[in-house]
Amino acid sequence: MKTFIIGISGVTNGGKTTLAKNLQKHLPNCSVISQDDFFKPESEIETDKNGFLQYDVLEALNMEKMVAAISCWMESARRSVVSTNQESAEEIPILIIEGFLLFNYNTRVYEPPDSPGYFDGHVWPMYLKHRQEMQDITWEVVYLDGTKSEEDLFLQVYEDLIQELAKQKCLQVTA
Repeated sequence: MKTFIIGISGVTNGGKTTLAKNLQKHLPNCSVISQDDFFKPESEIETDKNGFLQYDVLEALNMEKMVAAISCWMESARRSVVSTNQESAEEIPILIIEGFLLFNYNTRVYEPPDSPGYFDGHVWPMYLKHRQEMQDITWEVVYLDGTKSEEDLFLQVYEDLIQELAKQKCLQVTA
C-alpha cells in the first residue's frame, strides 16, 4: 500500500500550519496532523529560570498521542486503499505532519512580539538542538527559504509534491 507522508517543520509561529492547510486545500485525499494539537496541559509544562513556560521542547508534547494519531491515520489509509482495490496517484493517501522542530531564525517576524529574551534565550536554542537531531537522520529533507513569500513557498512545495505523485503514478503503471 502506498501512502505519501510529508513533514513540515520550523520555528514557532513560522507559518507551518498555514502552509499545511494551504496544501491540504489543493491536494486530493490529504490529511494534516499538527503537533500543536498534542501539547500537554499548562500545569504539566516546565518553567525555565526566566519564568518562561517551556513549550518548545518535546517534553511539552504528548508524543505518544501524536504517534497514535499517525498510526491511526496509516491504518485508516491502508483500509481505504484496500477497499477500493485500485490506486491512482490522485488516490494515494497523503498525510502532512507539521510541527515546530526546524526553521530559519534570521528572517522571523512575529506580531505580537515575544516577551523580551524568550526567542533568543529559549526558542532559538531549542530549534538548533532539534535541527541538529534532524540533520543526523538520513531522510531526504528539503529546507525552505524563510525569506520567500508564503505564496512562493506554497508553490515550491506544491510543485514538488505533484512531481513526486506523478513519479508514483509512473511506478504504478510500470509495476
